[in-house]
Amino acid sequence: MRVVIWGAGGVGGYLGARLAQGGAQVAFVARGAHLAAMRSHGLRIESPLGDARIAPVEASDDPADLAPADVIAVTVKGRDLAEAAGRLALLLKPGTAVISFLNGVESVGILGDAVGAARVMGGICYMPLVVSAPGVIGHTGRVNRYVFGEVGGQRSARALAFEAACRAGGLDAVLSEDIERDLWLKFIMLAPFSAMTCLTRAPLGVFLADAAARAQYEAGMVEVAAVGRALGARLPDDAVARNMAFALNRADPATRSSMLEDLERGRPLELDSLVGSVVRLAARAGVDVPFHRMAHAVLGVHRDGHQSR
Repeated sequence: MRVVIWGAGGVGGYLGARLAQGGAQVAFVARGAHLAAMRSHGLRIESPLGDARIAPVEASDDPADLAPADVIAVTVKGRDLAEAAGRLALLLKPGTAVISFLNGVESVGILGDAVGAARVMGGICYMPLVVSAPGVIGHTGRVNRYVFGEVGGQRSARALAFEAACRAGGLDAVLSEDIERDLWLKFIMLAPFSAMTCLTRAPLGVFLADAAARAQYEAGMVEVAAVGRALGARLPDDAVARNMAFALNRADPATRSSMLEDLERGRPLELDSLVGSVVRLAARAGVDVPFHRMAHAVLGVHRDGHQSR
């Protein structure tokens, strides 16, 4: 199987390296210092589940340099999705599958508009991953899970083949029967978590320890669940309670959002593809989301990163 990873950051770099370990032919669309380091020294994974290094690495900042793929895994930040979607055609051949591993719930539709809905699957990464240095992906913890699936829930040949490739590389790959539901279940946690970490400039455990802040976090979850249900997502009745229980009892209290990492480093934020997505979808569904409207407005001064430098 030939896989092109479009976006070699934490999620894409780790996925690509493990797929290569399992025997897949992997190439990356990357850029900047990270691309230069990968070309010079290969790609290294540092993980409690086992370090890895792949070299040489096939990588370019121009997809036209790469051969078409059986699977394209799109792992860019939300703000870079439109650009990637517009250039995916350079890597397509008959039968190419495109899997979105972006945060949020809108990327499957955006990619479907660009390449045809029949090509696209949804995906979720449940791992703390970061580019710890150019050419190096850092992984903490022992969670090693990528969930993906066809929008209609079928166990297609291409989905089963990608699941097998992931497992050959040691990944805990899960083929979802309802990827829309699973995307919304994560989004219920992720959107308000990203907002709260940035608003408080604090990790999960700090704002959960404060009753008023914890109530705001839970209110944000309730808003996202209401939007999802209004748009037809088949969410369980206890979706919010399940996410709160995980946050309070099982999640690492030191967990920080990638949006907070970007905020502190003066980088552009994924604000519009996370918090802004809730606001947009709520307007479509006719649901009021005061917490997310406030967070989107307040954090908007940092959207382009320049105010944080």
